[in-house]
Amino acid sequence: MTRLVFQRKRGSSRYSGIRNSRINPQGFHTSQIKFYLILLPLVMVMLLPIVFIFSHAFKPLDELFAYPPRFFVINPTGKNFTDLFSRFSKSGIPVSRYLFNSVVITVVTVLASIVVSTTAAYALSKKRFKLKNVLFTINTLALMFVPIAVTIPRFLIIERLQLIDSFWVHILPGLALPVGLFLLKQFMDGIPNEVIEAAQIDGASDVAIYWQIILPMIRPAIATIAILTFQATWNNADISTLYINSESLKTFAFYLTTLTTTTAGANSVAGQGMAAAATLIMFLPNLIIFILLQSQVMNTMSHSGLK
Repeated sequence: MTRLVFQRKRGSSRYSGIRNSRINPQGFHTSQIKFYLILLPLVMVMLLPIVFIFSHAFKPLDELFAYPPRFFVINPTGKNFTDLFSRFSKSGIPVSRYLFNSVVITVVTVLASIVVSTTAAYALSKKRFKLKNVLFTINTLALMFVPIAVTIPRFLIIERLQLIDSFWVHILPGLALPVGLFLLKQFMDGIPNEVIEAAQIDGASDVAIYWQIILPMIRPAIATIAILTFQATWNNADISTLYINSESLKTFAFYLTTLTTTTAGANSVAGQGMAAAATLIMFLPNLIIFILLQSQVMNTMSHSGLK
């Protein structure tokens, strides 16, 4: 009797293994064809904008203004890039200076934003103090405001702090990221308080707990904040327009807006090719950082969904 039951259990487990291998095959299985038939056309459609940006950047002028417009480049050329980096602004500032400003500002802002957001989220999630819930509610309410709605208050604050026409005006406003603080706080709420209490019993300080326990456990959320801050800073041209007077302090995103708007006559035609090349340069870092960190972003979103 026992042998019969064992054989039945072994048979059922074997059947279960076969069924799981069909549902979740290790390699390619014919049952996956229906998924490929649905997903591959969607992937092709989603890739079209990326392919167009690359193709458009290498088009000569005659193809940029061809009618009807051409999606793919026929005679690719690198002249758009050479014209872009050999061009100077009206103030005599080279394009490399704008690109250097954007790189430095973005790197500093991303690193500083991670430090500010993670420490604030740690305090709101794991520490006890008065007005804790009020402060988090204010941060949540800040998610409702679009940037254009706070342009005048932000300008008044920046002017009062005497940050007009300074390098720090690019960095300090970007440190306040309400959506980043919200995601990090929600992510930290999933960390058991017993872990923090055990570390405190062992004599660990708040700095040690933050650095050795909290940060390693919230790496997916940090990657998400890094992407959001990077995109907001790298693509921001408003700060250079509103708060910067010195041409040497402006960013590459601002310079991109001047290629086709401030030129006139025959120069505006050449500006289209340089604008296409500059658009590709602006797009590539966003694509690269998302490819490198997209798995971490998916972990953050799945974690938030499980909560």
